[in-house]
Amino acid sequence: MSYLVLARKYRPKTFEQLVGQSHVVQALTNALRSQRLHHAYLFTGTRGVGKTTVSRILAKSLNCETGITDQPCGVCAACTDIDAGHFVDYTELDAASNRSVDEIQQLLEQAVYKPVQGRFKVFMIDEVHMLTGHAFNAMLKTLEEPPDYLKFVLATTDPHKVPVTVLSRCLQFNLRPMAAETIVEHLEQVLPAENITADTQALRLIARAARGSMRDALSLTDQAIAFGNGQLLEGPVRDMLGSVDTSHVFTLIQALAEGDGLTVVQTCEQLRVMGLSASSMLEEMCMVLQRMAVNQAVGSTAQAASDPDPDALRIASLSGLMPADETQLLYSLCLHGRAELGLAPDEFAALTMVLLRLLAFKPQSPAEKKTLKTAEAPPLAGSKPVMPDTSAARVQPKPLAAAVPAAIPVVLAQAAEPVSPAPVAAPEIEKPQLHANPAEAMHSPEQTPAAHAQAELWHSLVEQLLQAQKIQAMTRELAMQSQLVAQHDTAWTLQVERESLTSPANLERLQTALQSIGHELTLNVQIGAVSDTPALRMALRQQQRLQQAEQEVLSHPLVQQLMQTFDAKIVPGSIKPLAP
Repeated sequence: MSYLVLARKYRPKTFEQLVGQSHVVQALTNALRSQRLHHAYLFTGTRGVGKTTVSRILAKSLNCETGITDQPCGVCAACTDIDAGHFVDYTELDAASNRSVDEIQQLLEQAVYKPVQGRFKVFMIDEVHMLTGHAFNAMLKTLEEPPDYLKFVLATTDPHKVPVTVLSRCLQFNLRPMAAETIVEHLEQVLPAENITADTQALRLIARAARGSMRDALSLTDQAIAFGNGQLLEGPVRDMLGSVDTSHVFTLIQALAEGDGLTVVQTCEQLRVMGLSASSMLEEMCMVLQRMAVNQAVGSTAQAASDPDPDALRIASLSGLMPADETQLLYSLCLHGRAELGLAPDEFAALTMVLLRLLAFKPQSPAEKKTLKTAEAPPLAGSKPVMPDTSAARVQPKPLAAAVPAAIPVVLAQAAEPVSPAPVAAPEIEKPQLHANPAEAMHSPEQTPAAHAQAELWHSLVEQLLQAQKIQAMTRELAMQSQLVAQHDTAWTLQVERESLTSPANLERLQTALQSIGHELTLNVQIGAVSDTPALRMALRQQQRLQQAEQEVLSHPLVQQLMQTFDAKIVPGSIKPLAP
């Protein structure tokens, strides 16, 4: 027997099974009990909220062999045939593909014949707003004065496109998008019946991604079950949906609250390296900021300890760290910033600008002002301070492009000296020292030879795992963000800053991956600051390659000739290094 997808298998068959639409259920059940039945119903709402399902349950209630009832038996011939789509007196018409006046006239021709098997004929027209104007006109008279045995059920996702002459002839019910909590509760009932183990946080991710549609939630659950090999865990589900880990959201919001621009820039660059979506990042931030604003408005911080959501305590802490007016401003910036991402040539440059905009408006006294904390940030271990590249100034057009902002590479933001307000003579620019081996740039006098050797070894092993595609998702993130700090025979200790990466499942998968390439190791993990990780090394290597590519392009004779002859300029961010 072929597999029946969850959205079809668990389609409600009675009003009692219908989830999240109690206002519609109450009105219809009361009408059925009192026999006060209208001849035309219009169900509106977004996709997957139950419009077709309500139509079928209503058809069964009208034609059940036990009589007109709000609780159809589900076992008589009429009920089973309607569920199977074989009931001769129940007709479903998809107006998206049958929208012309001829097709509507063919349907209305059947209205002159009495029901063959049931008590009522029921015409269900889905996506009714897709009908042509002539088709609407053809059905108006029958819709207003149908035979006693005929009921119309119309469904649409866009009621504004339905003519008012049709709306005025129908009882209209708006099926609402379902709350995420409602979807989670329903999934928690469905999955045990399927013998599927599920993580509550994974279900929350699916419910949020469904955006109020129960059908979408069940379809995503089917996909997640296949992706997770029969299990629904937060890591695989987040990876499948492309969702941003909330730890990044918390890091950014805390950095913005503290005025730490350097951490904002570095975190955005980490998101770029991990290949996450900038739009998804802003969406996640909006969700967290909304909850923070609620905490600040109603003072519900004390209830966070009893909240089952593991993020509640961190959100409550951030609510006290960021002033309410800044929370509102940042929410507005993130909300409108999603529209700006498509306008920028680089969406992560746009993401960085959206977030740094809060710091530009952040009120500070002169004594507290900082230049995005760049002066306080230590340079990368062993690397020389890199002065801002003024080559862009040599290629800027003179009057017309004075207002065009240039994107500053992250490496400059990390190591630039604070800008003095007093006019000073422009210093001679020192070319950055590029290393063929990025490990040389990570090595510093403070780093012992043993620590440097450990970092080299761990970076080499992680590169082997990546090339062999042995690690994915959160396991890959743990390997990339960790630093090898101790070796005792086959017992190794890793240090990582993010506690969310330290789950036993992640550690076990990483050990298994190392065993597959010939390293029988027992890994321990601890929380702490890191200074030499594979992720930092790879980011440094990419920055060095980008600087080298920019130097090669700017020094090319043809490029220099174009700049001198035509006052040409190179668009910032348009130079990309070739893949190694």
